[in-house]
Amino acid sequence: MKNILVLLLVSCALSACNTVRGVGQDLEKAGEAVQKAAK
Repeated sequence: MKNILVLLLVSCALSACNTVRGVGQDLEKAGEAVQKAAK
């Protein structure tokens, strides 16, 4: 039972990291678009 719980927690942590990384990339692209529009 503990093994299943550990696997579940690890998979949630990894998916959260990927989600945060994706949001960061989206914000970076949006910032670049604003900079291009300002030029």
